Amino acid sequence: MATLLITHDSGLLHATPEGHPERVMRLQAIHGALRAPEFDGLLRKSASLAPEAEVLRVHSAGHLERIRTSAMRPGYVPLDADTWMSEGSFAAAMRAIGGANDAVDAVLAGAARNAFVAMRPPGHHALRETAMGFCLFSTVAIAAKRALDDLDLSRVAVLDFDVHHGNGTQEALWDEARATFVSSQQVPLWPGSGLAAERGGHGQILNLPLPPGSDGQVMRREWELALEQVAKARPELVLVSAGFDAHRDDPLANLNWTEADFAWLTHAICDLADDCCGGRVVSVLEGGYDLDALGRSVAAHVRVLMERGA
Repeated sequence: MATLLITHDSGLLHATPEGHPERVMRLQAIHGALRAPEFDGLLRKSASLAPEAEVLRVHSAGHLERIRTSAMRPGYVPLDADTWMSEGSFAAAMRAIGGANDAVDAVLAGAARNAFVAMRPPGHHALRETAMGFCLFSTVAIAAKRALDDLDLSRVAVLDFDVHHGNGTQEALWDEARATFVSSQQVPLWPGSGLAAERGGHGQILNLPLPPGSDGQVMRREWELALEQVAKARPELVLVSAGFDAHRDDPLANLNWTEADFAWLTHAICDLADDCCGGRVVSVLEGGYDLDALGRSVAAHVRVLMERGA
């Protein structure tokens, strides 16, 4: 088997205003990094366009309609002070959902051992009724719900290492006993959630607050213990919200991770998946806003996926 890379050019058509950190160049930086010869062995696939019913696994019909109609307005459309849309945004978000679902299907079918979905906009801040934090739809939570409800899985794990708390994913999975959700994040930091006391309706949520200025050694200690807890739930699929904004060069936060830390955490996640579910990992891009650091960190992440998927 091998590692599957899923992307689509629609991700380049989700335009944001000049100076916005969640910009087209993020995806261009990732594409550039993954064009290096060492990544020639990736299986590459274009993301499918998800049917709109997929959104309703997590979001209301009203939210879906607001996002769809906002994309029909010309120019840049603000949804809040941070979250913007353009005419290409709705299609890009639906391709992001479709790509995550494609990756789940391929990994569960044995067509790939693991997968990375390089799409934007990101998703893990989107709430049931509200787009926020650059996110329109909760992509990874939708993929988790689909795996549980339609693909005969009994247990999944969703692991989020973005520097900002995955509040949208947490909301979507708060009462979902079949999904273990672990999220590490800088605290304090926007959106203000992600405290250890936030445990979910069945105690299946584990938040790992990390202090500003802390480095990869602090992260490694926290995640090592967390993954031991996840292993006890015996997930049949591991989904990852892969944000790379904990990097020391990222302008939106104050953690001090390096590419080596992302590689270590990817290995640790793959160890969990090897133990529980035949190595089945689906990783989906979230944040990361320094272009050089983003390209290098994604390369480190995908390099490990390829090594473990061989």
